[in-house]
Amino acid sequence: MGDPRHLKKKYSGPTHPWQADRIALEKELVKEYGLVKKKELWKANTILKNYKKQAKAAIVLTTEQGDKEREALIRKLQRYGLISENAAMDDILGLSVKAVLERRLQTLVVRKGLARTMKQARQLVLHGHITVGGRKVTAPSYMVPVDEENTISFAKNSPLASEDHPEREKIEGKNKEQEASSAPATEEASADKEESEAESSKESESSEKDNQ
Repeated sequence: MGDPRHLKKKYSGPTHPWQADRIALEKELVKEYGLVKKKELWKANTILKNYKKQAKAAIVLTTEQGDKEREALIRKLQRYGLISENAAMDDILGLSVKAVLERRLQTLVVRKGLARTMKQARQLVLHGHITVGGRKVTAPSYMVPVDEENTISFAKNSPLASEDHPEREKIEGKNKEQEASSAPATEEASADKEESEAESSKESESSEKDNQ
């Protein structure tokens, strides 16, 4: 059984402790996704490495068993929203650690507009204010399946379940600000696209006239 005080690590850290580029990237991701320790990032990286390892092993197998393993792996990653419905094995090998971090409950609480920041999302999850599929989940690193994503909400017994809660008003205000700031960018992109299409149309008409 082994000594329970010395459990085997479920993740692997970096192979070299002093790599400037890696350290800079880790700091950026830790800040972006509100991670407390780099260990959380290493765990996400290990999950990704295991998926890629399984994909490489399945690609090599040309037997019927290999086909089953490839289908099972693709279905599993699709279930967690890591790849699209029409994805192939090469798409798995091209995944980055951000794809795993985006499926964490902490991240999705922010993406769903239930928290203003990643730090706040972490606090809400740890303090039992968030439920997934009607059950309370207190692990910020919980990987949310696609079919459970729309069930993320405030717990019924949480004070934040009330829309009149002062913090809810702040959260909704933050969401409106983000929507307002993203709207001009969307309109500008749409206008640029229309302008580009109009120019292409003019060039095409001019070319046809020259040919005549």
